[in-house]
Amino acid sequence: MQIEFAASRPTGDYALVIPSAGPNRPAAKSLDDKAKVEAALKRQRFEGDSGSTADLVADENGKSRRLIVVGTGSDSLPEQAAEKLGGTAVSKLLTSGESHAVIDLGGLDYDADSAARVALAAALRSWRYDHYRTKQKDKQKPTLKTVTIVGGGDGAEQRWKSRWEPVVEGVGLTRELVTEPANIIYPESFVERCRGLAKLGIELDVLDAAAMRKLGMGALLGVAQGSVREGRLLVLRWNGGNQGDAPVAFVGKGVTFDTGGISIKPAQGMESMKWDMGGAGAVVGAMKALALRKAKANIVGICGLVENMPGGNAQRPGDVVTTMSGQTVEVINTDAEGRLVLADAVAYVQRTYKPTTIVDLATLTGAILISLAHEYAGLFTPDDELAKHLMKAADESGDKLWRMPLGEAFDRMLDSDIADMKNVGPREGGSITAAQFIKRFIEEGVRWAHLDIAGMAWSDKPSSTYAKGATGFGVRLLDQFVADNLEG
Repeated sequence: MQIEFAASRPTGDYALVIPSAGPNRPAAKSLDDKAKVEAALKRQRFEGDSGSTADLVADENGKSRRLIVVGTGSDSLPEQAAEKLGGTAVSKLLTSGESHAVIDLGGLDYDADSAARVALAAALRSWRYDHYRTKQKDKQKPTLKTVTIVGGGDGAEQRWKSRWEPVVEGVGLTRELVTEPANIIYPESFVERCRGLAKLGIELDVLDAAAMRKLGMGALLGVAQGSVREGRLLVLRWNGGNQGDAPVAFVGKGVTFDTGGISIKPAQGMESMKWDMGGAGAVVGAMKALALRKAKANIVGICGLVENMPGGNAQRPGDVVTTMSGQTVEVINTDAEGRLVLADAVAYVQRTYKPTTIVDLATLTGAILISLAHEYAGLFTPDDELAKHLMKAADESGDKLWRMPLGEAFDRMLDSDIADMKNVGPREGGSITAAQFIKRFIEEGVRWAHLDIAGMAWSDKPSSTYAKGATGFGVRLLDQFVADNLEG
């Protein structure tokens, strides 16, 4: 979808979108028949609540025009109201038959960034993946081709192009990877889908099974051994900061399909396990966004890519594996595979790149949904300052986090009778013991945070910035974290 900015409304046919904080407060200054519009809003009981809409027909210069009034609420911050406005407008008009929407910000005191965020949300909400639809009804097909934002003020278009359009591109790549079925995206094809990032200045390295075996990555390879698809470790490097400065590392769980292995999952709903690579998808999308906007930071992205399948060569409950760090793990449950992948991935990035900070993202546990439903991702870190920075980035980006506890009592639950640790503890506190497991592989002096995004990578209901399906969670969060803390 094309995004345009203009000082005044264009001529021609389009649907007009105006924000409103209430039935008597439509914002567009140049709205004809304002009294009639206000009366119509009252008849529809429109009160201007954030995200609410009213669909009207208004007279303009003797012609009828479709008018969409979008509630902005009275208590929202400007950037939040702006994103709600842009996303709601597009969700209303995307398949409506309209091809052009004009969002008139006249009468609002939006700065350049808030106006650009209208475009950000509009573009995010327009994303669809119709690649496999061959018999789509006309009413289901998107018709909206252009959104023109009027009255955004000086600098809005530049802010959109330099700051937010790259983020849209990154989120789109993540959603694409998460949406694709597992017969299309598996470890090898995931890597191939990412090779085009080299054109943006991202350096790519790929470790195959032989290379990982040589490095002693028994945990990651143990997960992969039941599948005919070999595992891969994808390394993405963006060197936008000072030469020689230690990087920050983003590490993503990339289980391209998770049957649970020998500890097999129930059949119902297993098709959704194609998105168990959402953490790796978020890392790739964030790297693309950072490269497109030429972020002034040194970032290493690591994606541990495996397919977890049952088979004659699959890992068994009770097996003991030796990780790259040298620590041994008794595999109690083969469906607790993501932490095994991350154990070797974080060991590799520490040994190879010596990062100051590691943030890992993983659709790791069902337990986090019991705690936080689909409202927040879980944040686990022993570092209060890092937690503060990530929470700030979450608030600014809309990728919401809730800090969860860590502690020695939870760590003891992972002690094994025959190895250094088990890969699972008791059922209680499952998301916490999973985080404690990863923590055992973090070296002294390295700042670390784990984000359990199991409830956020996919959504069964739409929002103002995504439709039902892949959300792209994590891209905006990581991008904002870099902007706030690494770019000055």
